[in-house]
Amino acid sequence: MNRKTMVLPAVAGLLAPVLAACGGSDSGSDGGGAIVVGTTDRFTATKDAPAPLDPAYAYDVGSWNVLRQTVQTLMTQPKGDGDPVPEAAESCTFTDSGNERYACKLRDGLKFANGDDVTAEDVKYSMERALRIKADSGVFALLSTIDTIETQGDREVIFHLKTADATFPYKLSTPVAGIVNPNDYAKDKLRDGFEVDGSGPYSMKADVKDNEVVSATFTKNPHYKGSLKVNNTKVELRSFGDADSMGASLEKGDIDVMTRAMTPAQIRKLDAGTDEHVSLVEMAGLEIRYLGFNTDAVTVKDKAVRQAMAEVVNRAELVSKVYGSQAEPLYSLVPAGITGHSNSFFNKFGEPDVNQAKSLLDKVGVNAPVKLTLHYTTDHYGAATKQEFEVLQKQLNDSGLFDVSIKGWPWSIYQTDERKGKYDVYGMGWFPDFPDPDSYLAPFLDKDNFLASPYANPEIINTLIPESRREADRLGAAKTLTRIQDIVADDVPLLPLWQGKQYVAARDDITGAAYAINSSSSLQLWELGRGVGG
Repeated sequence: MNRKTMVLPAVAGLLAPVLAACGGSDSGSDGGGAIVVGTTDRFTATKDAPAPLDPAYAYDVGSWNVLRQTVQTLMTQPKGDGDPVPEAAESCTFTDSGNERYACKLRDGLKFANGDDVTAEDVKYSMERALRIKADSGVFALLSTIDTIETQGDREVIFHLKTADATFPYKLSTPVAGIVNPNDYAKDKLRDGFEVDGSGPYSMKADVKDNEVVSATFTKNPHYKGSLKVNNTKVELRSFGDADSMGASLEKGDIDVMTRAMTPAQIRKLDAGTDEHVSLVEMAGLEIRYLGFNTDAVTVKDKAVRQAMAEVVNRAELVSKVYGSQAEPLYSLVPAGITGHSNSFFNKFGEPDVNQAKSLLDKVGVNAPVKLTLHYTTDHYGAATKQEFEVLQKQLNDSGLFDVSIKGWPWSIYQTDERKGKYDVYGMGWFPDFPDPDSYLAPFLDKDNFLASPYANPEIINTLIPESRREADRLGAAKTLTRIQDIVADDVPLLPLWQGKQYVAARDDITGAAYAINSSSSLQLWELGRGVGG
């Protein structure tokens, strides 16, 4: 196989992988020991977040990438993406015309990795536990449309929903809906530390140093029954402090696969084919980046200030200077490629216009320059984040309307301080819970939103989000979804910046790399195998 980037195109709004890196995922074997996968994701237990891997708490892409290997869900996103399919369930379906009653039947003989039987009561326990604990991460909100859960025998679970929710099958594919053993997880308390137990394709053991995971070893679960084909017996997920050391380990052969987050320079180098033993897989991206605002903070409480920032920020320049062809400007929370996307911010603000921004401030009597601090995380979204914020700082300051400083924080501090409202303006990324517009809107705008944002628009919460969920045909929800995006562009509680592509780099004896990440940026370690070098 030629050493060049393999591009996996977006089809009909979802990703459709058509090429595999040096072999298909079904051709791998477990020869050669554990497959070692590198990541810059950090897994840290702190006083404010002592249970980073509990399904009832975890709500970031890194921790979900651990849970998806170990904690089984009723549904899963299929290989190549598309509508969710049964996983722990044998079958699931809406049983009424109003999308308010959803029934699942478990596979026969399901067992946790320790050999305990998995029953319908365990499913009920797991989801009621997440809703009862109501962790401050906000992940429980994914299950907020559940009214009651009924079981019939050991294998049947019936969800009675408060309102119609056509996205509910997708939500049952997310780790917060993962099935846990009541013997391991207390019903009203999070499980501190890094132990994870479930009925998924792997069991996991973490190597921990100073309350941080150095590596996590996933061993094939002999009791696993589900829809996934596991192409290896053991995978090690190794956490690196930075992308450069991760890249050096790939070059030396100390790791077999490199995932998020590579630097733009690394991607360009790999794309050029400088290493004949490493291939780069490029996938269309559904990851987004944005600025968030504490709309109760004095500095940005007046929406004219937020609108003025939207007028000044030059997304095209930002992407060009920092990410090049690896990202695209974004003018809505819903990225291009997802049904219901609308360029609402461009429609309202157009090209960057400092004069228009000044007019907005003048109309409400806000004196320039407005002094602000933009906060960002130093170790969660990649090394280019600092450069990105330096460009944003220069754009805003060069307008003469803002006096901006920037400050970076490690993710372990950043994620909890943001939820406590300590930052007036902050940068965040979002990897969708599932590839549907609801996953880009409700988590930010509904009550109990995961940012703990004080912004609450009654029309969005009480009318538009419920209305959009009633449409099983997502195209039928387009008008409602556009209205939500237009309101966000007017109020600017969040300022979308860009959407990025996804990349995986793998050595030439690794198969299945093209399927190692799905459209929601979720690791699928079971797809990896070892084969003959190309």
